[in-house]
Order: sequence, then structure tokens, then C-alpha cells
Amino acid sequence: MSVRQKLTWRIMAVERRLSGQLVPARKKSGGVRRQSSKNEDVAPKKQSTAAAVPPVEEIDIPHLKERGLFRGPENVPVLDELGGKTKEKKLESLQKWLGKCSRCVLHKECNHIVFGEGNAETRLVFVGEGPGADEDATGRPFVGRAGQLLDKMIEAMGLRREDVYICNVVKCRPPNNRVPNVDEVAVCGPVLFRQLEIIQPELIVSLGSPALVTLLERKDGITKMRGRLFRYGKSLLLPTYHPAYLLRNPPEKKTVWQDLKLACAVLGITPKG
Repeated sequence: MSVRQKLTWRIMAVERRLSGQLVPARKKSGGVRRQSSKNEDVAPKKQSTAAAVPPVEEIDIPHLKERGLFRGPENVPVLDELGGKTKEKKLESLQKWLGKCSRCVLHKECNHIVFGEGNAETRLVFVGEGPGADEDATGRPFVGRAGQLLDKMIEAMGLRREDVYICNVVKCRPPNNRVPNVDEVAVCGPVLFRQLEIIQPELIVSLGSPALVTLLERKDGITKMRGRLFRYGKSLLLPTYHPAYLLRNPPEKKTVWQDLKLACAVLGITPKG
């Protein structure tokens, strides 16, 4: 079976599963046992794990439709120009091409470029906004308080951090953790698009408004868009709130848990929560 045939079969399988025609896949074994926390527990203990799956929405996404799949103004190398035959090697090649990036003003106060990390063969990618202080200090995405909560979210789904891939829209920390501006996203966005094209996950979970706006190019707020499924290239996209927002608004953890259960239903896995 060719790579194209395998990808086509996988997308058809997901769509049939969404319509109830497939039995969900078995839960992955070997997951990390979830640690409970009174303050930052994501999954309510007495709620059903079942989730109603909404229809997949088809919308026009300019950077996919007008400029071709995952092309950008910075001429990011296409897949054939990236070294290596595996997804992991192509991601490494893309990271090497990015180098010590100085393509926008964010590099001036950046200590480490935070490219992204995780399983290149994953079915699930989380996309955030940009690095914070802890990420800038370590060069790793989501390692601060918001990252610790994201780890709990992933574990509540019955997965481990190493099972998924985690990255951000911009790779350098914006000063004072401000929202990335249009020029910064225009430079870094195509790198994110290429990461997603390499991985080709079944599901992308965007965290917060900046990631949502970058990927769907719509100004609709996250409150209106969260919990809905959108077609994004060869993947599905599910917007939800950013973990940092949940730290400021703990009651919304219940809302995000509904979104995570939907993600589990799409992937055919059984959440732990």
C-alpha cells in the first residue's frame, strides 16, 4: 500500500468512526499513571467519559487554499528539500534550517528558540501561542505551570507527554509574554505549518486564541470556536482554552475536559478521567 493510500485510508477511518461506523480503537497501554491534584485536576471524577462528536466543519483557510498547502512568505523548505526519510529526521532538518533564527525582532531578547518536542509519529499535536519564561530558559515547550497542567490534561486522556507532539506558533518568547504580533506570526507561522505537514496528525488541538487565529485565520473568539471540529488540510482541528487561562479561571477546567473527551472520541481512545 502506498503512502498516499495509507493516508487516505486513515482519514476515511476517522470519518467513519465519527459517524459511528467503527468500533473505537483499543486504549493504548503503558501510559503514565495520572497524579491527582486538588487544585489542578482536569478531569471531574464522577463524569461520564462519553462525548458526543459534532460534525466536521469545512471552512476556507487562506494559507491552505490561496498559497498552496503550508507555503509561506519565508520560503520554508518543502518536504523534498528537507533531509531524512522519517518524520523525525525531517523535523530535525527543519529545526537545523531554522537555526539561531533572527528573522523577526523576537530574537533580540530570546535565550533559546523553542522549536517543539515529542513523538513525530503521533496522531495528536498540541499547538500553543509561544514560549514563556520557563520555556525560554530551557528551550522546551510547556514546562512551566501551564505546561504542568497540560501534562495532567494529556494524562487524563490516557496518554503520556511522550505520546504526543507539542509546539507553538512562535518559537521565541514575546517580551513580557505579550501576544505575538502579525509580523512575528508571518515569519514563524510557516515553520509551524511545515511541522504539521511533516507529522500529519489525525488531530490538532489548538490552545488559546492566538493558535486558533493562526491556524484557521478567523477572528472569531475562542469561546465561540472551542469544542468544534474543523477540517485542516489532512487533519482535524479542535480549538480549546489555553492551560494558562485555566490557571486563572479554574472553573473552566470542566469545559476543557469536555473538549478533551471529544478529542479522545475522535482518536478512538478511552480517557482515564
